[in-house]
Amino acid sequence: MTMTTSEQTDSADIYRQLLDPAVRANPYPTFAEVRAGGPFRIGTAPVVILSSHADCTAMLRNPHASVDRSLTKLQLETIPTLTGAGGSKDGVRVRKPSFLFLDPPDHTRLRRLVSKAFTPRVVAQLEPRITEIVDDTLDRVAETGMFDVVADLAYPLPVTVICELLGVPLADEPRLRQWSALLARTLDPTSRSAAAHRVDPDELQTAGTELNDYFEELTRRRRGNPGPDLLSELIAAEDAGDKLTHDELISTCALLLIAGHETTVNLISNAVLALLRHPDQLAAVRTDPGLAAGVIEETLRYDPPVQLMPRVAAADLRIGDMDIEQGDLVIMLIAAAQRDPAVFAEPDRFDPTRDTRHLAFGLGAHFCLGAPLARLEGRVAVTRFAQRVRSPKCTVDPPPYRAHVNLRGPVAIPLDFAGITPRR
Repeated sequence: MTMTTSEQTDSADIYRQLLDPAVRANPYPTFAEVRAGGPFRIGTAPVVILSSHADCTAMLRNPHASVDRSLTKLQLETIPTLTGAGGSKDGVRVRKPSFLFLDPPDHTRLRRLVSKAFTPRVVAQLEPRITEIVDDTLDRVAETGMFDVVADLAYPLPVTVICELLGVPLADEPRLRQWSALLARTLDPTSRSAAAHRVDPDELQTAGTELNDYFEELTRRRRGNPGPDLLSELIAAEDAGDKLTHDELISTCALLLIAGHETTVNLISNAVLALLRHPDQLAAVRTDPGLAAGVIEETLRYDPPVQLMPRVAAADLRIGDMDIEQGDLVIMLIAAAQRDPAVFAEPDRFDPTRDTRHLAFGLGAHFCLGAPLARLEGRVAVTRFAQRVRSPKCTVDPPPYRAHVNLRGPVAIPLDFAGITPRR
């Protein structure tokens, strides 16, 4: 598939629009425009954009779709995201990637060692504790009379859960929050239009080093005094005679901390915002809490916390009408695919009763390990919000959004509300 010079220029302009944080409040018209134009290559760069549901599904399922960034022909910065301590090169510390950026068999081995803690059966046992955390946060709102959905509900729940699972002292949460927020920015693609919103690379490197040093120290303490937590289990992990190496242990802890709450904060925020904008749906959940699961699934389709997913072509591919060369970086616009009218009737309508076939957790070997936990946290948060918060209304709509391109969610959702019903 070839493009004219004009088409290449247009495609580059569209890509810059997609990466511009100024469109965060409502990127979906831009996504629709991109999807209508079909797949395209960005100028002469080895970068392909896919946006239809069929193309994104085909790419995610393709056995030659790699997550190993070292395979791309595109020059990428060395970034410390979700990594562990490695060796050194020219005096600079080199970090090994977490299994988020590894293909089988390494990905399979490491994922298997961690996945036992995130099975649906194990996660279901957390529901009473998750409900308690949500009710505690709402009780604090009742005491203060002030309510920001992000700061007072969406953030405290997943960060408390992942800290408790890992065995991280909650008193350390402020430091972890700062490191996590910085490192999550490295998941964004780059462009000149987004450059002004990017974090300084030195600041990212410092955050990565400090986070790894933190887990080095915590791991040292856990080796001498194991506890009933995931970190202690990982230290002792052995699966068919295979253990995590020390580097793998550190990078896995960093991954679980960041991935374990950053996206879920946005999922809960986006779900509550959708309900605030659709009071009939909020009333329905209040009457029938069983509807909350549908709200979460529809939010994952309608306003996903992860807007795009990158892959690298490990071989020459053909996806739909697009020829993809080995080494091409393929960016799948999941947020566009999930509003594809070829798959979803009235795709711009928020409808928790629809049968969703969303791609928000990916597909195949890299299907999100934390999906059961994210779904449970989202369902409980939405249910208790609907049951306990009386007459909530946004005071600012649209709310301000984070500068992230990939991880989409509001910075804050301040509310007016009549009160908080006592827990029961």
